[in-house]
Amino acid sequence: MTDKNGTAAGATTRGRPRQGAPGHLQKPGTTRVLESSAGSEVRRSMLPSGLRVITERIPSVRSASVGLWVQVGSRDERPEVAGAAHYLEHLLFKGTARRTAKGIAEEMDAVGGELNAFTAKEHTCYYAHVLDEDLPLALDLVCDVVFEAVCGPRDFETERGVVLEEIAMRDDDPEDLLHDAFVEALFGEHALGRPVLGTEKSIQDMERDALYTFYKKRYTLPRMVLAVAGNIEHAQVMRLARKAIGDRLSTTGSAVAPRTGRARIPGARKLVLHTDDTEQAHLMLGVRALDRHDERRFALNVLNAALGGGMSSRLFQEVRERRGLAYQVYSSVGLYADTGTLAVYAGCQPDRLGEVASVVREVLLDVAANGISEAEVVRGKGQLRGALVLGLEDTSSRMSRIGKSELNYGDHLSVEQTLERINAVTASDVAALARDLLRRPVAAAVVGPYDHADDLPSQVHEVIA
Repeated sequence: MTDKNGTAAGATTRGRPRQGAPGHLQKPGTTRVLESSAGSEVRRSMLPSGLRVITERIPSVRSASVGLWVQVGSRDERPEVAGAAHYLEHLLFKGTARRTAKGIAEEMDAVGGELNAFTAKEHTCYYAHVLDEDLPLALDLVCDVVFEAVCGPRDFETERGVVLEEIAMRDDDPEDLLHDAFVEALFGEHALGRPVLGTEKSIQDMERDALYTFYKKRYTLPRMVLAVAGNIEHAQVMRLARKAIGDRLSTTGSAVAPRTGRARIPGARKLVLHTDDTEQAHLMLGVRALDRHDERRFALNVLNAALGGGMSSRLFQEVRERRGLAYQVYSSVGLYADTGTLAVYAGCQPDRLGEVASVVREVLLDVAANGISEAEVVRGKGQLRGALVLGLEDTSSRMSRIGKSELNYGDHLSVEQTLERINAVTASDVAALARDLLRRPVAAAVVGPYDHADDLPSQVHEVIA
């Protein structure tokens, strides 16, 4: 049952969200209140075109953030057009039927706002951050760029050069290069193992027609979520969206479901070396971990915090504080629809790489065998709670949270619910997960002054053995 505004009756209970149908299964033409508390409200509308509009009203701020999320990323590319999603992101800002590239920049600069985009392995987001009074401009600009880009031949060639420069810049940054090398070692020939930027060859060989076809085929309303957060009203956003997107909303379509499944990973290499005349040796090693739909992801984040998430973590204490082997050492988690990563990074002097690899291996084996202490669990959960709440202090973060959640899960978890999931993690949960993950096959990548993998210290080979 819905009220006179199309809002599902009983969608919230005492300010807390109630489980309902996933966003992609919501009835077209309806609006649901997903959360309501202390003057703030999260609403989702499903349009007959398949576009989902989700907003978070925060009346205490004076800004607004708009994000148009597209379920298209580098894993959707064929090998011959690797880097297409990122190349396209660049190209769409080069001009539309109504605006030149310079005009787009001038309009946003005139209101002191930000307009930008980013491409990831599973999605692309075009976003703007402005004063609340400039919401109409921000939403119009974002939609104009995404839906009305000209993608002319001259602009296509100009951006080819820009993307190649970005690849060159990545190659000059050992940590960025190392991350791409690590996912190559871990995922091999799978699309997740390819860099988001593509390769120099794939960008050099890219043809405009192939990229334009990618654009028109993939950038459809059922694959999109429009997310807006700030001092806004849902009805206002709906009016502005209808005006900005226009006749495209008259089409009918079913929203694409969140990605799921189980990744099949062929041809993993286990070890990738990039020879580079760097002052430091850069090491990243890790395992395939959980997908983002796995309920154990909250325990995984606590495990990650204990391993290398802060200055009190095992790795920081063992590698840096006690032995002084590295300035920077940390662990990280990556969650995809059908797999994930748990990785460790360290940068050190080349003659210390073997000892660093050995210490990291000892830490991982100890946690796999014995889990972590109650004190580490408490610190890890506190770290996660603080990062979550402090990370939502601005409207851009709020917009990102609701948009990404809708695209990836078709669901909305309130901050309170997320904190409850974190608080529910126990030391035994973490220990069981550590036994599972940290005994899986390890992959590694190294960037540094080594000509061949045989030149690497034996301890690096022992880690991946």
